[in-house]
Amino acid sequence: MSAINNLSDDNAILKMKEIAERVNTCMLCTKLSSIPFHARPMSISKVDETGKFWFMSSGESDKIMEIQQNDQVQLIFSDPSGSRYMSVFGEADIFTDQKTIDEAWTPFAGAWFTDGKNTPGLSVIIVHPTYAHYWDTKDSKMITLLKIAAAAIAGKPFDDGVEGNLTVKIK
Repeated sequence: MSAINNLSDDNAILKMKEIAERVNTCMLCTKLSSIPFHARPMSISKVDETGKFWFMSSGESDKIMEIQQNDQVQLIFSDPSGSRYMSVFGEADIFTDQKTIDEAWTPFAGAWFTDGKNTPGLSVIIVHPTYAHYWDTKDSKMITLLKIAAAAIAGKPFDDGVEGNLTVKIK
């Protein structure tokens, strides 16, 4: 059974940043009240100091229209090689002003937006987390692998996990 380590405020933001920066891509899910909901991979521009997740998007994409209809979204992070996972539920806002685009822009975004920051219809999606949960390991990847091997040799179950809720005040 995994150890429970709920985190709040700055510690929660640090954990969200840690997982998001290591994974860098998540599944952004919209139309949560529909089955199936819509999910697509999105590269993260940043996680800011308040715990909000920033993404670049074309303003003509389905996800923008879906967020305009219902701002509730789910972000799903998965890093099986590092045994790190996170699920974030939140509310999304869409920004099209140049100041926000400049702040969100990364060189990596140029792969999708060939006109750079001046790409027509360029938008920024900012997700404010209202609920988040993470799963991680207690140790580094190398130590975890050694512990898994030792458990397998000994014929004992392995559980070096830690999980918890991430609570951030919406600012």
